[in-house]
Amino acid sequence: MTVHTPTMENIKTFTDIELIADALGGREDGFEELVRRYQRPITAYVYRMLSDYDASLDVTQEVFIKVYNSLSKYSSEYKFSTWLYRIAHNAAIDYMRRNSVNQQSLETENADGTYQLQIESPRPTPEQEREQTEWRNEIESVVKCLPVAYRDLIVLRHSRDMSYDEIAEITGLPLGTVKNRLFRAREMMREMFVERGFTRL
Repeated sequence: MTVHTPTMENIKTFTDIELIADALGGREDGFEELVRRYQRPITAYVYRMLSDYDASLDVTQEVFIKVYNSLSKYSSEYKFSTWLYRIAHNAAIDYMRRNSVNQQSLETENADGTYQLQIESPRPTPEQEREQTEWRNEIESVVKCLPVAYRDLIVLRHSRDMSYDEIAEITGLPLGTVKNRLFRAREMMREMFVERGFTRL
């Protein structure tokens, strides 16, 4: 087995698996690079669930502490990012339970229309940029109205671009349930967009 000698110049080229091996071998740079790679997307994911920036920072810190302490339990048969997002998902749910954040029932079909990811076009005009920003803001506001369980799946699917299988692994839900809830979430969002007068669906 090759022993890595990480430097600031080459550690960024290491795979996640190599960084984990370095971290388990006692080299702090390995874990620091994993944090650098994933801290922002994990914070963004947790924020989408909690809608509280300070809380999302606290939960993200908690996530990486759990990851550090559980690194030896990680199995390379799974993508590291999938394992990491599952820990983040559970930490966010635990936070909501501890703090009695209002979690609407999974069966509550109140408010919300459809979610369609804005496809970025190369070099948009200022007017197109303004329209895209307004559209993204509108999507964000509608996503926030979804019941937490639906919002989580929408974020994983469309913002984090994860497969149905990966989402099932992260959330611990059966694959069929993931597909069904995503379908229902999109329908809820579609209704909201129609109510708001948006027709570009």
